[in-house]
Amino acid sequence: MLVLASASPRRKELLGLLVKEFLVLPADIDETPHEHEDAKEYVIRMAVEKARASALMYSHQSQQDVNAIFIASDTSVVVDGKVLGKPSSLSESKSMLRLLSGRSHQVITSLCVCNLAFEHVATECVTSNVSFRSISDVEMDQYWKTNEPQDKAGSYAIQGLGSVFVSSMSGSYSAVVGLPLYETAQLLAQFGIHSLEEMSHE
Repeated sequence: MLVLASASPRRKELLGLLVKEFLVLPADIDETPHEHEDAKEYVIRMAVEKARASALMYSHQSQQDVNAIFIASDTSVVVDGKVLGKPSSLSESKSMLRLLSGRSHQVITSLCVCNLAFEHVATECVTSNVSFRSISDVEMDQYWKTNEPQDKAGSYAIQGLGSVFVSSMSGSYSAVVGLPLYETAQLLAQFGIHSLEEMSHE
């Protein structure tokens, strides 16, 4: 049994490309960065804590598979070393988009795969570079009205309308969306889950 520790529909869709069946069991955690915490350390810690919280929730269920494997991920948009979270208002969204406008930034996505007992824990971190064209205030206002930026790190979705701001990208597209497929397949293989082989048995 594979368990996805995320409520993100994007991660669910991406994981579904690799694995036919899995359980979705997100857990709420405190996502506040620690003081002076490096952005890469932060996203890895978030993935590990999400996986741990999901495994703990699962262990309290009456019906459980002791061989269950948990996968969690976290994505942060980073500019000048600052982690941009999800905007809670138009003004926050515009503040973030102004920081990103006309320049490059990093998107750091972490992965954590572990077993139920948390004895075997594997992590990975993927950094991609994304460049934005200049964005006008009018565009920022109109973009906010689409509701797309409201639950997205950095206030944009590369897989949606936010792609109109992206002039170039280097790295992993799937990682920027929310789940790096190459690295996910590699980590799952360490736990005996081989995506293409699994699908060949349909």
